[in-house]
Amino acid sequence: MRQIAVVIGVLVLFPVIGTCGFRLCEGWPWLDCAYYAVIVMTTVGLATRPDLVLADATKLFVIFYLMAGIGVFSYCVGVLGQLILSLQFRGLMERRRMDREIDRLRDHYIVCGYGRMGQTIAQHLHSRKRPFVIVDNSAERMQSVSRERGWLHIVGDATDDEVLCRAGIVFAKSLAAVLPTDADNVYVVLSARLLNAKLQIIARAGDEKAVEKMERAGANRVVSPYSSGATKMARFMLNPSVEDFLEVTDQHGSQLELADIQVSENSPLAGKRLMDTALGERGVMIIGIRRADGERLMPPPASAVIHAGDSLFAFGSAEAVNAMIAESV
Repeated sequence: MRQIAVVIGVLVLFPVIGTCGFRLCEGWPWLDCAYYAVIVMTTVGLATRPDLVLADATKLFVIFYLMAGIGVFSYCVGVLGQLILSLQFRGLMERRRMDREIDRLRDHYIVCGYGRMGQTIAQHLHSRKRPFVIVDNSAERMQSVSRERGWLHIVGDATDDEVLCRAGIVFAKSLAAVLPTDADNVYVVLSARLLNAKLQIIARAGDEKAVEKMERAGANRVVSPYSSGATKMARFMLNPSVEDFLEVTDQHGSQLELADIQVSENSPLAGKRLMDTALGERGVMIIGIRRADGERLMPPPASAVIHAGDSLFAFGSAEAVNAMIAESV
């Protein structure tokens, strides 16, 4: 930006010098002086009138002004062209770097839409150090994201299958459809489900009628902001202390974490009884187990055996829970 300001300043200052020079040498009106200063600087010429006769001092001024003008004008045009090409090249390289990083992602999260809900979701994922990609059709918003946050993103229509594939939907773990309209969210849910049958899909619905449509399209969970907000207000009214305690886990920088951990076949927890895991000593409490067949143990007995495919509802220190997540993959 500083170079651009210098170039613009030189391009403005030099014609001003030429205008003042013609005024002193010939005494022409200011507009005529400015006109001739510009056409001489751009090497267009000076003899636009057949009867134009210049004094010797003016001719000498024109010679020096023309020689300097050629250099100044050529230099400024060259610098501006170089800056434009540099910015384009830098943007292209940044886009290629980001595409390579997205291609390497596995078990990541995709946020379709960067409105108020999308920003909140992205911030939460960032605070929990989870890999994610934002998809939005606003180039201006995505440039702001890249410049201020450095988050991975794709500028494009989230309802387009090709854009979802660029976001790595085949290898993604979960997708949030939070576009402005219910119709777009239904389309995203349907497309995402067809592209990845195992994908966890969370969608936003503006009204109750859209909830059923999104569930039929393949959404695992559908959230209605109005309904969810009203339910949370009711919980605050009935159990304010409990809600305050649960909100601690949602705060940025909180030392507590509540997570749903999927147990894989290679997990060291698979095949062990809950009492033999020593998770309590590590600062993790298992408050529930959901079996692969849908059975729920709430709360689980100490003798419960953890199987591959189970989902463990773990609560404890953020460091211990995140370490447990890494071990269970």
